[in-house]
Amino acid sequence: MRLRLALLAAALTLITFGALYGQREFRQYMGAEYYDFPLPPDWDQKSEFVLGRLRYSTHPMFGGSRFRGSNEWWTIDYPRGDRHVLEGLRRLTRLNARSVEQVVDLEDDDIFNWPWIYAVEVGHWVLDDDQVKKLREYLLRGGFMMTDDFHGTLEWEVFTQTMSRVFPDRPIVDIDNKDPIFHVLYDLDERFQVPGAQYFYSGRAYEQDGFEARWRGIYDDKGRLMVAICHNVDLGDAVEHSDEPRYPEKWASMAYRIWVNYVIYAMTH
Repeated sequence: MRLRLALLAAALTLITFGALYGQREFRQYMGAEYYDFPLPPDWDQKSEFVLGRLRYSTHPMFGGSRFRGSNEWWTIDYPRGDRHVLEGLRRLTRLNARSVEQVVDLEDDDIFNWPWIYAVEVGHWVLDDDQVKKLREYLLRGGFMMTDDFHGTLEWEVFTQTMSRVFPDRPIVDIDNKDPIFHVLYDLDERFQVPGAQYFYSGRAYEQDGFEARWRGIYDDKGRLMVAICHNVDLGDAVEHSDEPRYPEKWASMAYRIWVNYVIYAMTH
């Protein structure tokens, strides 16, 4: 009952959060890995939760520019991974999740309509000053961002260069095992490194020098986790390939549990 009431309150927050802004219609983009992915039959049904995928420009270090093409880094695992997550949320929780994601960016106020965003490959991103300001405002208003699928020292430095501009006065810290985000539905005291599809050909659970999975975050003044940082893991790949016999079940199961906890936490805190 408590969870149901909390989700109802979160749904009302969704309405309040975006009340002043007209929601942008759903649009499907071509991705780096998928070019013509079929829509589920109920893609346009109304729901209480929508997974927002953050669109961004690629850092010049990696050949990027202000133009965000269809095969930019933000499209990795898109849209197959997102839709597997949403199907998992429907099966494992009572959350009324939309079956398709919503691509959002920091160019205008539309982001305030989507209180939960997923940013993938943030070791390759770059935000200009206006986008930095928008992201800071979004998070302080109650938005939640989960980052995933970036690895090693170099990508960490690229990520933190931007986050230090978003929150120059808020440190990135390791999330304590006792934090509610690890216990809101599943108890996740014993987490482990979850690799991506590169494991199929490398046989390694790590990429670059990212030997150890790190679960970090940024908190607001009330102790709410605003940014959940999954470093040296690939939870997007884990759910994307969860229906492939080659991908070990233990990794897919851990990824789904983390996804579910992070979504439920954000919807209830």
